[in-house]
Amino acid sequence: MVAIVVAEKPSAARNMARALGGQRGSYKGTSYEVTHLRGHLYEFARPHLMVAPSLVDRYRKWDLGNLPWDPGDLSWKREQQKNVADVVKSLRSAVGRGDEIVIATDLDPSGEGDLLFWEAIDELGFHGKRFSRMEFVDESKASIQKAFEQRRPVTSMQDEGDYRKAMFRTQWDFLSIQFTRIATNMALASGQNLVLRQGRLKSAMVKLVGDQQKVYEDYVRKPFFQKRFRDENDVMYTNPHEPRFDSKDQVPRQYGPSPVVLDVKATKQAAPPKLLDLAALSSLLVGRGVKAKLTLATYQKMYENQVVSYPRTEDKTITPEQFDELAPLVDRIAAVVGVGAGLLTRRAPRGTHVKPKGAHGANRPGPKVPSSLDEVEQKYGKAGRLIYETLAKNYLAMLAEDYVYEQQKGHVEKYPDFVGIANVPLSMGWKRVFDPDAGDDAAEGDENESAKGLGTTAEPFVFEGANKRPEHPSMRWLMKQLEKRDVGTGATRTSTYSEVTSTTAKYPLLEEKGRKVTLTQAGKMSWLLLPGTRIGDLGLTEKVYADMREIAAGKTTAAGCLAVVADWVREDIATMQKNAESMRAQLGLREVQAAARAEGVWQAAPGGPKKVTFKKTFSGHEFSDDEVEKLLAGAKISFPATSSKGNAYTATGALGVGEFKGGEFIGFRLEVPDGPTSWCGHQFTDREKAALLAGKPVSRDDWKSARTGNAFGCKVSWDTRAKKIVPDFGSDDEPPLSWSGRKFSEAERKRLAAGESLALKGFVSRKNGKTFDATVAWKRDGDRKRITPSFG
Repeated sequence: MVAIVVAEKPSAARNMARALGGQRGSYKGTSYEVTHLRGHLYEFARPHLMVAPSLVDRYRKWDLGNLPWDPGDLSWKREQQKNVADVVKSLRSAVGRGDEIVIATDLDPSGEGDLLFWEAIDELGFHGKRFSRMEFVDESKASIQKAFEQRRPVTSMQDEGDYRKAMFRTQWDFLSIQFTRIATNMALASGQNLVLRQGRLKSAMVKLVGDQQKVYEDYVRKPFFQKRFRDENDVMYTNPHEPRFDSKDQVPRQYGPSPVVLDVKATKQAAPPKLLDLAALSSLLVGRGVKAKLTLATYQKMYENQVVSYPRTEDKTITPEQFDELAPLVDRIAAVVGVGAGLLTRRAPRGTHVKPKGAHGANRPGPKVPSSLDEVEQKYGKAGRLIYETLAKNYLAMLAEDYVYEQQKGHVEKYPDFVGIANVPLSMGWKRVFDPDAGDDAAEGDENESAKGLGTTAEPFVFEGANKRPEHPSMRWLMKQLEKRDVGTGATRTSTYSEVTSTTAKYPLLEEKGRKVTLTQAGKMSWLLLPGTRIGDLGLTEKVYADMREIAAGKTTAAGCLAVVADWVREDIATMQKNAESMRAQLGLREVQAAARAEGVWQAAPGGPKKVTFKKTFSGHEFSDDEVEKLLAGAKISFPATSSKGNAYTATGALGVGEFKGGEFIGFRLEVPDGPTSWCGHQFTDREKAALLAGKPVSRDDWKSARTGNAFGCKVSWDTRAKKIVPDFGSDDEPPLSWSGRKFSEAERKRLAAGESLALKGFVSRKNGKTFDATVAWKRDGDRKRITPSFG
């Protein structure tokens, strides 16, 4: 009998092979072979590819009249992801050889690991096999070996609660495409050609940030003046019943100096902060210039090498076993991050941080301890260094003593209603190891902290205060709000945040400005459309999670829970249509009529003649009746057109099938050249065209940026399938040809490749066009090597 161990990804397969003794062999009498997936090998097909032919148009077109969908119409057909053919082939072969198929994917709280395993088995048709489940908390040797020895028999896919709940969640999220279509229709009806992405977590983030941004911007400072006392140690004494006045002149002068009376003093202590999850970690690093997307990608690589623990955990504590695993490594970890071992005197488990129950445990350092932070930075870039340093110090703080302080309370002798408090630090404890608020201006410290304690004499003074301004939205603030409402796991919150703030996304919803987060134009439109909607309800995820638990427990079915989505879609159409009116008023937009459309029988349609409708305009030109007739007949036409930048050109093309907003449409399609003609201000020579068509790259250092006009260098190649130029700005094999408007000479590139730092002049700022000098190096930064500048 051979057991085929199916890991979630190649790195996990390598760890399992190391633990069991090789990629194939025998472990304690059981023959095995390790193979792997590569995350999700399959994904849901587009909606119109899941339905009967008579329903294709209804599910393909974004018109509101085609909503809501009926989940019963959908076959839930999957398509193989791109670039996984080799993985699928290897998996099919390995599973075919096995007598027992062992599920060794991650034990995600959401059931995601089970889902990606079973969808592959389902598509490959291997349901008749014998199955079992390895249940492990991490990919350490001991955990893997124990999980293999104690693998749990599995009857079938549908008997697994984790699969059922994960399948429901992914089906629900697929149905939420409808909310994106509703919001996008509202944008189009307002003259804005934007896709307004909606979803359980995306919409919650937009709602929270928009609401908070409004109260922040609507804040009106209301100063007040009030009599208070202050002693020689700068401790303030207040009376909560003392009246407040609108001006300083109104404050009466009825008080004089008075001795201070110490009423009570007590020694108090504060335990270390809780262990971090990925959202909290990312929030800390955003303030240090590391984007959430880079934190995710870098953390994943570090986890695969066992430098840090499992990323997608829901746990806020660790188990005694996990504590014991790291205990012998503590001094080495402390040395790496510059924490003195003498500070770590509380080596026994803390009940607040170590609890018997748990799965993967909170995010923490892994069993592989690096030799130094420099080694971490060399392997994983600056982001990796910051991840390890922050994670390690947070973990080590648990092993330091409590922060201890003496709290002194007293009053002004002559005016006893005025009370003061002074917290005098006695022992900094864990605060000497980890400061979670370092560099965060928005963080609130202890306003009563005092180095000297209460003084002996208090003097009256007029205090000028004001109502407190609400906090500006930030990633850290947003993650706290989501955690408070139990919306998503730490990893899910972080990955979704990286999507909605991505600078490469066409229509991002949020924008980062330093530590602050604001709504983009698309975000503002979404926020104004969301009030009163189901998709904008912050309790929606809580309901979905509750349904998942019920489905996993066998108390309800996915079909019953999905059926309510149609009613919610109907409600949100009506609500967003109403909200769109106020949105247009607030943003200065006007309602526009839908573009004129032509219809008829398209003789040259793929699969034979069919009745179609298509936009009657293209690039500022409205088709004449004669042109419409020619397009329906399959003919090619030419006409004068105007580009989005206002440039005149001649458009040539025919009716065709295009792709837009994740779906197909029928419309006028520009004729695409069979080969490259020009790119970024350069007309290709015949020799360059021949090279590109032959699959060879072309390098130049005089491309011109259309946005800035600056020259830059890179390699380009021709994508024959997409019929477009694809640039390559360098790889891990060689430095780029230029950076920030300055070309590198061959000698400079060789020195950069050799690891040297070069002090160079003549770089050009993209923002203001001014030249500047910098010392540059070619270093690893996250997922690849990049030119990294330093100044001064």
